[in-house]
Formats: sequence, structure tokens, C-alpha cells
Amino acid sequence: MNNTEVISKTDASNLNTFSTEAIGDDHLFTGLDTPMKPNAFEMSNNEKQQRISILFSEIMDVLGLDLTDDSLKGTPNRVAKMYVEEIFSGLDPKNKPEVALFDNKYQYNQMLVEKNITFYSNCEHHFVPIIGKAHIAYKSSGKVIGLSKLNRIVQYYAKRPQVQERLTNQIANELKTVLETEDIAVIIDAKHLCVASRGVEDDASATVTTYYGGEFNSASKIVELQNYINN
Repeated sequence: MNNTEVISKTDASNLNTFSTEAIGDDHLFTGLDTPMKPNAFEMSNNEKQQRISILFSEIMDVLGLDLTDDSLKGTPNRVAKMYVEEIFSGLDPKNKPEVALFDNKYQYNQMLVEKNITFYSNCEHHFVPIIGKAHIAYKSSGKVIGLSKLNRIVQYYAKRPQVQERLTNQIANELKTVLETEDIAVIIDAKHLCVASRGVEDDASATVTTYYGGEFNSASKIVELQNYINN
């Protein structure tokens, strides 16, 4: 008889449950792309809302809520509409902002910083809000982008179930592609309600993630950018 440990199906199931719980509580993520099914857009938005409404009614019913109450009976439809048209609208590529570039006629060749872009996202592990601010900087490669488009790019990627590290990199990669430059910096400072309202219940901590590309990936440029953001 050897010393190999045999794990029963029950033990394996418990181990798998522990692993998935640990991933959620530790806020790990599995890749830079938002995990999507191949057939994610076969249903129309109306069909998705109808289906979500039915399923959310079941959740409320399981929780013991009275769906005949005037205050609650419209909740499933409201939640379904909110999910599809608002807080998770960034899942639909049709909602990706159109971006037009303009010649840098001012010949402004220093960093441009757009700071304190407020965003609301949702943690993909518990579906509770992430509330934060994004700071974006870039150096023109000959083209510039309208300032409001920087906000819209942040909002597009924030409006989906997210992990902050992925959100940071998705914004940075989009800006690199659009602006045709590696000289991009993205800093996100956010509070996670999955930390504040459950688990450790710490409502004072915040999470900061950064991306520094090209010329921004140097100590002097990082200090300069931090000075702009903190003033």
C-alpha cells in the first residue's frame, strides 16, 4: 500500500468551493479580458431584461420577500433594466464610445492629465459596488483626443462586473490603441463595498492600481504625475 492520499468526491467538491471562495475574497482575477460566453449577445437586450426579471423574482421569493407588496412588485423589472441598460452596459460592445482624434495643432508635447474621473463599477466576485476615481495621462504622438472621451472610455470599461487590476489595464490598453502611443498612465483609487460592507467590514481602506507605459515608466515622470494629481 502506497502513501498516496485519496481525495473523495465530497472532499474534492469542498476543496473546489474553498478555492473559488478564496479567489473571490482575495479579489484575484483570471485574465485581462472580461470573461464572456461565445454566445453572449444572441439574446436581445429586451429578452435579457425579461429573463433577468424572472430570475430576480425567484431570488426575492427565496429570500422570503412578498412580491405582491406595492413597494416590491416592480423591483425585478427595475433591477433587470438597471443591469442591462445601466450598470452592466459596458458588456455590450455596441456601447463602446466612438473616438475621434484631432491633429495636435497646438504642438503641445508635454503630458496631459485628466484627473478625478469619477466612476462606479461592480465587483465581479460579489456584485457589489466599486466606487472610485481614475486619473489618466498621455503624451501626444501627433494626435489628441477630446477630453470627454477619456471619461467615456473609463465609464465603458467600469460598467461591467470588474476587478480593479483588470479595469486599469483595459483602460490603458484602449488608450494605447486609440492614441497610437505607449506613453500612457492610468491610476485608479477606489473603495470596494465587498470589503466595506461584508467580510472584514473595513470601510476606511482604499485600493490603488497603476499602469505606467512608455515615458511614464520612469521614476521622474511618476513623481511629476503624482504631483499633478495630488495638487
